[in-house]
Amino acid sequence: MRIDCHVHIVGTGTGGTGCWYRPKGLTRFGEPMMTKAVGLTTRDLHGPDFDAVYAGRVLEYVRSAESIDRAMLLAHELPHLEDGTPLPERSSLYVPNDYVLKLAQQHPEFLAAVSIHPARKDAMEELEKSLAGGAAALKCLPNVQGIDWNNPRYTAFLERMAEAGLPLLAHTGSERTMPVMDHKLASPQVLELPLEIGVTCIAAHSGTGMMLLDPDYLDVFASMLAKYPNLYGDNSALAALNFRLRPSALRRLNATPMVDRVLHGSDLPVPSSGLLPWAFGMLSWEDFRVTAAIANPLERDAVLKHLLGFPPETFTRAASVLRGANSDASAIT
Repeated sequence: MRIDCHVHIVGTGTGGTGCWYRPKGLTRFGEPMMTKAVGLTTRDLHGPDFDAVYAGRVLEYVRSAESIDRAMLLAHELPHLEDGTPLPERSSLYVPNDYVLKLAQQHPEFLAAVSIHPARKDAMEELEKSLAGGAAALKCLPNVQGIDWNNPRYTAFLERMAEAGLPLLAHTGSERTMPVMDHKLASPQVLELPLEIGVTCIAAHSGTGMMLLDPDYLDVFASMLAKYPNLYGDNSALAALNFRLRPSALRRLNATPMVDRVLHGSDLPVPSSGLLPWAFGMLSWEDFRVTAAIANPLERDAVLKHLLGFPPETFTRAASVLRGANSDASAIT
């Protein structure tokens, strides 16, 4: 079972989904790129059926991809203060858990990653509801949502996650598309308490930072892999125009022991491209041209990852890491 473990769902609330999209900062400039990456336009974004159109387009891409069998859709929580106060004004978008759970229940090609800030007044209740609804993981952006997972206040929440086998997929490294609450929470070290409690953690982007702009935490990620057998990373956004990937990082990601702990993720609707890998000598011109001609963005990203040297196990590893990832596999046709 080949799984893309990092696919964003986006919505404006059409059809009663509960989503909203209010771009701030650089997110406003990325709006045309986001819609184009899934074969849509800004007119679609502001249309009366955008949420259904977007979800339908992602489903179409999964079904037609030759390299991917399932995709995990990510909910998106609001930033919160430590006292549980939500801060919607600090967010560019919101995707409720009920929506991604419903999509996963309707389509076996989808898995659902819920997003719950552990400081919420109803965090434990929302966690139990999400577990009952079939959540495959919990996704968060600690530096964007203000989540310091090392806060002892969250111990009971994390213990329940560990007991239920619900992995934590946490953004690590650079974030330049959404407002950041605390830059220190970009380090994979934010996952130390969850790991010690026994939660399986996936450091999204493997701690990579954009060259010349942000700190790179790949060394931190590497040192933590040696200490925590329940830590993984993903290669999401590493085939994009964001300067996260460089030849030295690719060599480390594709070498033992790191390569044995990396999962495949695209980060759709972040556009995938082989342009920078080609410019840095990681991809031949012929391979760049081949991938540029692939219209399906999930397939293009997967083929790029293959050509960049990520082995087949990278694509199947999530099936043994995500909660219930194989439960509905027989229903996929």
